[in-house]
Amino acid sequence: MDANEVLSRYAVGQRDFTKMNLIAFNLKGENLSGANFSGANLSGAKLNGANLSGANFSGANLTRTDLSLANLSGATLTGANLTETKLAQANLKKTKLSAVDISNMNLSQA
Repeated sequence: MDANEVLSRYAVGQRDFTKMNLIAFNLKGENLSGANFSGANLSGAKLNGANLSGANFSGANLTRTDLSLANLSGATLTGANLTETKLAQANLKKTKLSAVDISNMNLSQA
């Protein structure tokens, strides 16, 4: 599966991307609100500027993922690995961030 297939599936109503391997996918600026990425591997993905409001990233690997300027309002990141993740200027209103690994995470102006 590649980034275009994820977007195609989302466009037809699929929201469940549980445990998928999405390493280094470029989904910059895309609308993926309400998607379920629990347990998925998004290491190194480009999600900057994406609309991820209400998305579920529980237990996901977001190591070195770029979430700068992303809308994560109401998203769930419980148990996610956010090591070296960029969240600069991201919207984190009502985002659930319990039990996350935040080693070297960039939260400037978030």
